[in-house]
Amino acid sequence: MIQNFCLAVILLSYFSNVLATPKHSKSSAADVTELDISDLLNVQVTSVSKKAKPLSDSPSAIFVISNEDIKRSGVTSIPEALRMAPGIDVARISSNKWAVTARGFNGNFANKLLVLVDGRTVYSPSFSGVFWDAQDVMMEDVDRIEVIRGPGATLWGANAVNGVINIITKRTEDTQGGLLTAGGGNLESGFGALRYGLKLGEDSHARAYVKGFQRDNFSGAPDPAQGLDASNAHDAWEKQQGGFRIDSRLTDQDDFTFQGDIYQSHVNQALLQPTLSSPRFINRVDSTAQLAGWNITSRLKHTTSLTSEYSLQFYYDHTERRENLIGQSLDTLDLDFQHNFELSSAQNVIWGLGYRSNLDNFTNSVLLQANPRSRNTQLFSAFVQDEIQLIDDKLWLTLGSKFEHNDYTGFEGQPSIKLLWAVNTQHRFWSSISRAVRTPSRAENDITLLEGIFPVQLAANVSAPVPFTLVGSRDFKAEELLAYELGYRFAIGNQLSVDLTAFYNDYKSLRTIATDFSQLPFRLPSNFTNNGTTQTYGLESATVWQMTGWWRWHANYSYLKTDINSTDNATLNPISPNHKVSLRAELTPNNKVNLDFWLRYNSSARAVQVRTLQTVPISEYVTLDARVAWKLHPAVELSVTGQNLLDNRHIEYVDESYTLPTEIVRGVYGKLAFNF
Repeated sequence: MIQNFCLAVILLSYFSNVLATPKHSKSSAADVTELDISDLLNVQVTSVSKKAKPLSDSPSAIFVISNEDIKRSGVTSIPEALRMAPGIDVARISSNKWAVTARGFNGNFANKLLVLVDGRTVYSPSFSGVFWDAQDVMMEDVDRIEVIRGPGATLWGANAVNGVINIITKRTEDTQGGLLTAGGGNLESGFGALRYGLKLGEDSHARAYVKGFQRDNFSGAPDPAQGLDASNAHDAWEKQQGGFRIDSRLTDQDDFTFQGDIYQSHVNQALLQPTLSSPRFINRVDSTAQLAGWNITSRLKHTTSLTSEYSLQFYYDHTERRENLIGQSLDTLDLDFQHNFELSSAQNVIWGLGYRSNLDNFTNSVLLQANPRSRNTQLFSAFVQDEIQLIDDKLWLTLGSKFEHNDYTGFEGQPSIKLLWAVNTQHRFWSSISRAVRTPSRAENDITLLEGIFPVQLAANVSAPVPFTLVGSRDFKAEELLAYELGYRFAIGNQLSVDLTAFYNDYKSLRTIATDFSQLPFRLPSNFTNNGTTQTYGLESATVWQMTGWWRWHANYSYLKTDINSTDNATLNPISPNHKVSLRAELTPNNKVNLDFWLRYNSSARAVQVRTLQTVPISEYVTLDARVAWKLHPAVELSVTGQNLLDNRHIEYVDESYTLPTEIVRGVYGKLAFNF
């Protein structure tokens, strides 16, 4: 497999040279990207300090995925875009499911990554993770995705353990006029979007959009453990979504934003469910989940002086999922206040208060029950962070902590200390020590799940089916992390930039399961416990090389080592790949043609299947995406994207619970974009 990767690199470089037009001058192809190398390091990011700050001066492992990156990669969803960030493990489970995490512990129900869309948290308190099939935006309206690897708990709170992903859409004044996109292919059966922006007044702009897509089935993969196979994974899905946004400058000191979205979706699923009607005690069940939801967000920002400002944000989010396993609805009300001011010329303070209410309601099934069926949990929070300039324009010390009170474990504190040293304008060193927690979810407290049925030998030639269940525990505590990070950034003019991060994570009280064998042969219950300890360490690098004025390379590498220790059953601990490589080439041979190649390598990994109490190996793989785009007219672009071109099919992950194993297949689609 390594040899295949090296061969693919050579082929990528060769075809890039063949397709490129070397006779073009730098000036004729200066628009290969929106920013040069120095501008990339000075991109203003807000996720690290909750205020605008150059990326180069941010004492965290942060990576920015720009709108241009999204466009030129040809991705059609947020999870696929996240593959561009080092340290982020993205594995596609099926046509409509992804496993996404940072720095390990991946899975469909990964629970250590906080995800926000324009400041609105989209993780589900039912399992402390993200339903990626419910998260969507109009990709053309994304301004940037800020990806933090490592704890962000000091500012963002519990569940920002291994990272924070902040999806930030464009302001409405940047999306004036109309945009129509449409396309389709063998897997992307059909998709389209329409957005229109207009000026409402002297200092007010608005936009509205609608979008939809239909995606075809992937291929089912063999499940040797159960003797099941399928040529059709029954994972096609369709979704319709719309929304609006209004940005208004009310006065010279006040900015106001009001936005909202609404969606509905039909998600096909092939599930392997426990049953007594089969000699294998498991059956394939093809079903369709119904998803729907809406949200509104308002945000007021007031500037009191050149050195002081505050903001107040409110959002309400309603989601529904109806599937044969369980039905659930969730209503979230969130209020957030923050104030940023200079205490002195060398000291900047930001502090804030927050309140969140989550009201859920479950419809139980034979396989899964929540007790109680409805629960209203509340979260109160406060944070403070002080950035102190120890040496003018050379050395900064940042101290801070988040303080939270939740209904599961009570009070939690999450402090951090960070140091940034600017050697000169080209070199930056930073380090940090942080504590973060992942608070219990509804599932770990209140849910009983029938995972499987096992035959147990009672006597010679006599066996009985025994149900294996996972049972929530009110004694389940918060998972803890103590993280150490060291980073270095440097740039050489407008030709090269390198961002390096080394980290060591020490986890305690991780989730494990303790099985009670004393109740055999009647049943086999397992409770969630906190007896797991794990250490992970690794290295992440992100390099940008402007080889010529019309040819740019993006090279990312991630190394992760995971050492798991547990006194209980350790099957709930997946192992992410030790090595991940991403290599992107962006070429603009002339002002009408873009050529893009994206090569990825993942080393072998390990998934878990709780229903069989087995670990599942995931083989290493290499894949290549390619995109070519033509400007037919200043307002019209036609593009063709090929995905997973090196391999007809491969498995990236096996779901830990019921979902049928699925192979990712080769796909090609075309897209037309018309600005008016």
